[in-house]
Amino acid sequence: MTELAPLPLSDALRDRFAALVPPGRALTEAADLAPYLKETRDLFPGRSRLVLRPGTVEEVSAILKLASETRTPVVPQGGNTGHVGGQMPRSEAEIVLSLSRLDRIRDLDAAGHTITVDAGVVLQRVQEAADEAGLLFPMSLGSEGSCQIGGNLASNAGGTGVIAYGNSRELCLGVEAVLASGEVFHGLRRLKKDNRGYDLRQLLIGSEGTLGVITGAVLRLFPKPKGREVAYAGLASSEAMLSLLARAEGAAGTQLTAFEIMPRLAMEFTVRHTRGARDPLAGPHAWYVLLEVSSNRSGDDARETMEGILSGALEAGEIEDATIAQSGADATLFWRMREEMSWAQKPEGGSIKHDVSVPVARVPEFLSRADAAVSAAIPGVRIVSFGHLGDGNIHYNLSQPVGADKQGFLDRWGEINALVHGIVADMDGSFAAEHGIGQLKRDELARTKPALEMELMRGIKRLFDPFGILNPGKLV
Repeated sequence: MTELAPLPLSDALRDRFAALVPPGRALTEAADLAPYLKETRDLFPGRSRLVLRPGTVEEVSAILKLASETRTPVVPQGGNTGHVGGQMPRSEAEIVLSLSRLDRIRDLDAAGHTITVDAGVVLQRVQEAADEAGLLFPMSLGSEGSCQIGGNLASNAGGTGVIAYGNSRELCLGVEAVLASGEVFHGLRRLKKDNRGYDLRQLLIGSEGTLGVITGAVLRLFPKPKGREVAYAGLASSEAMLSLLARAEGAAGTQLTAFEIMPRLAMEFTVRHTRGARDPLAGPHAWYVLLEVSSNRSGDDARETMEGILSGALEAGEIEDATIAQSGADATLFWRMREEMSWAQKPEGGSIKHDVSVPVARVPEFLSRADAAVSAAIPGVRIVSFGHLGDGNIHYNLSQPVGADKQGFLDRWGEINALVHGIVADMDGSFAAEHGIGQLKRDELARTKPALEMELMRGIKRLFDPFGILNPGKLV
């Protein structure tokens, strides 16, 4: 790939870019730039002298055409909710391209079960639009009130519904994107079957803005369930979770729409720091599982299925206790406790985080091995491992020991990542399950991915972005 040093973003060049969007849509003042240069984990402070907020695909095209001509790096940014720094500019030579003004719902095809949206549409709006049409868009994330569809696709976001519906990749039928040259890739197709050569859509999904800027998407919708039941179960061990999962999948099949796990410590943090939260069960348990069963037949069917799963598990000794949400408010609270688990760690001090996946059957083995390794490395470390057992994705987070120095603990991030990721690699897993690579894991990817795969990825990057202007320093 021909990588040339970017030209400094001179005042004259900045003015040329600013002229490509309507007045007030080019931000240059420090106070206006600040929200775009700070990310949720404070690991990657951003640097830039210009944020552009185009409102049309044509404006995005003009911006990238000029960027290609002037070799100006461009960093696409959606809702700025990413955890690996993929949305952060690294130098004042880079321009932030915010997609937030591309926020139209272009079409909803109820008969075809699709919705076509701009990249800047917030995930929650898609959920609400589907709901109003009597349908379901099943992706659910803790950040759904602010994350945007373009960013969800660019990072191949997962969430709690993957067990039944799949990642972003499985929920997208077509994409529209602007390439580094400024050319527009018109791929907003609604076809479930299309074998006309390479599937370029799949290259753009998960590419983290390094191959093109996603500006629109066709998303799959599903029938809205007629019944839904949410429950918590308490278990004595991580091994028991696999037995409960097998029972739930056998009884519910595709009606099992969530199976989330969390240890006792995570439950304690959540109850302590989440307003209105309460321990769902009468006594403490080593592990908790949040289950959701959805039925397209009736509410009674969902209830009977959930009751059958839990009663059978109690009789078999797979679980110690369980409770089913008795109202919509209960169900909402049960889910909020799970969704705010990440935020509940913040008041407890520094947190070293991992987003890993291993084969489902080996999750208990991973937890046992990783717990032993990190506890030996940092005595007193508090392990908060939670996530999506149904797809093998564990957010293996570590809170600092009580009374420890926060910065001293965080300084060991790389060391502890290497320890945990080494165990994951030994189990043929992934150190980037659903949060992407960004800046945080770019070097580790290059070190650990097979040389042939890295060269193929770099070849694709050269083809799509010959001057390396799209989100430089990320992914590859």
